[in-house]
Amino acid sequence: MKVNKIVVLQLMMSMVLMLGTASCSKKSSSSHASRATGWDVDSQNGTAARNAGKKQQAGPGLVFVEGGTFTMGKVQDDVMHDWNNTPTQQHVQSFYMDETEVTNGMYLEYLEWLKKVFPPTEENYKNIYTGASPDTLVWRNRLGYNETMTNNYLRHPSYAEYPVVGVNWIQAVEFSKWRTDRVNEAVLEKDGYIKRGAKTNDVTAESLFNTEAYLASPSTQYGGSEEIVLKKNPNGRRPKAGKDGVVPEAKNVYAQRSSGVILPEYRLPTEAEWEYAAAADVGQREYNIYKGQKKYPWSGDYTRSAKRKNRGDQLANFKQGNGDYGGIAGWSDDGADITNKVKSYAANDFGLYDMAGNVAEWVADVYRPIIDNEANDFNYFRGNLYAKNKIGKDGKIEIVSTSNIKYDTLSNGKVVARNLPGEIAQVPVDEQETYLRQNFSTSDNINYRDGDKQSSRYFDFGDSESGPKADQAMYNSPKHNVTTDSLGKMIRKYDSSSKRTTLIDDKVRVYKGGSWRDRAYWLDPAQRRYFPQDMATDYIGFRCAMSRVGSKSERRKSPRN
Repeated sequence: MKVNKIVVLQLMMSMVLMLGTASCSKKSSSSHASRATGWDVDSQNGTAARNAGKKQQAGPGLVFVEGGTFTMGKVQDDVMHDWNNTPTQQHVQSFYMDETEVTNGMYLEYLEWLKKVFPPTEENYKNIYTGASPDTLVWRNRLGYNETMTNNYLRHPSYAEYPVVGVNWIQAVEFSKWRTDRVNEAVLEKDGYIKRGAKTNDVTAESLFNTEAYLASPSTQYGGSEEIVLKKNPNGRRPKAGKDGVVPEAKNVYAQRSSGVILPEYRLPTEAEWEYAAAADVGQREYNIYKGQKKYPWSGDYTRSAKRKNRGDQLANFKQGNGDYGGIAGWSDDGADITNKVKSYAANDFGLYDMAGNVAEWVADVYRPIIDNEANDFNYFRGNLYAKNKIGKDGKIEIVSTSNIKYDTLSNGKVVARNLPGEIAQVPVDEQETYLRQNFSTSDNINYRDGDKQSSRYFDFGDSESGPKADQAMYNSPKHNVTTDSLGKMIRKYDSSSKRTTLIDDKVRVYKGGSWRDRAYWLDPAQRRYFPQDMATDYIGFRCAMSRVGSKSERRKSPRN
């Protein structure tokens, strides 16, 4: 009996130890305990740790595109002998992309906002609205009657869901910036960081919202009004009363990147992203990406559907032959003679519409005849211009005001705003950021690994000290010059030199995909062409993309689990 009592006592002590251990384990695994220090992070200083694992929400109009590897470039016969899209293996990170091209209705929303905030009747703002407006004259043809589209295509409600055209690359970039700010403005309002209705009722040229300026200095937004720019308790709970019965004041803060509510910027997709998204190899495993790319965004080698339900229907809007932009009326045509309403044709396997046909689309890249996969095969992009926030004499970031808006005169004479009030002024990066770096050494990386002086046609081997002259540049393109005199009169100087050898320079951008004006040959996602970034056409539109932060996949469990 005595032995049994000892055994019982030992068992009881073991149970007490186990309960104690379990209690400690439970306490240490609290959702508010830091895995690094064990400290309670349920405080203002623990915002990043508390929001760890918070997933990015897709912005309005976007669909998720899971990244991966693919064969970038053309694997079919190059009958045009362009030799500018030879196959290379690339990897693209996950991202989001607009479900459809940006429509007339979406772009008109942008124009109406600009007209309200920057009235064209005021001298200081007269070029903002006109600089953002699409060129409706792109529809005109010397031997064709297209005045109906010139007068109606952009603004008539019948065309509201048609893709916007007449927009140059610069305008598409500015629209993307505007969209970023308006989306994040709505997100912050919904989350309680901005007063309800402020984004529409209290907006003026002197009190605008800008995402980057808000993150850098929230109190400067909306003219510095504390009644509009609000603070919020980061954990969303009211403080509990202490032992003395006093409820401590809430530690309210502005939204930060660590809050996880502010979305990354809307932007133009890179060429690699666009081509990857258009090909959509994810849904067609029989087209092995290691062997080659599909000919079209859909499966098969033909432009007509093979499905029983809609057999013979065209799968895209394109030019089918000379004088044939849609087919015979009422008989198996593609349903359009010019552009067509978005979502008129089936989406590809990523859920993206019109990645072939309807309109071609601007992408972010500067055009070059080759893709330099030897330098980089991950998120390939040519066109990086690294900049940083401009710091004023007072040591604070410099915000663009209504009195220092900068304008650029494009080569065709169009005047556009370089920046808008509320944005942070930018300057190129300098030695503070580039010194002893291995990954980049200059602010402008457009011409990185882009040949050498000896490769240029007119290189003078005896002029090595002064460097290459204008006619010795790598791409000897025309240099048209547009300036204004003291009276504001525009002076145009057309470059008529007979020594120009190419149209390629640092201001030509890639556009992808076939359009309503193109034959089926250009529907291949690998096809690439270029156009000056400050000019527009009646067959080039655009759609926006957004980078994915966090996990590569939206699946709940990783493939290994």
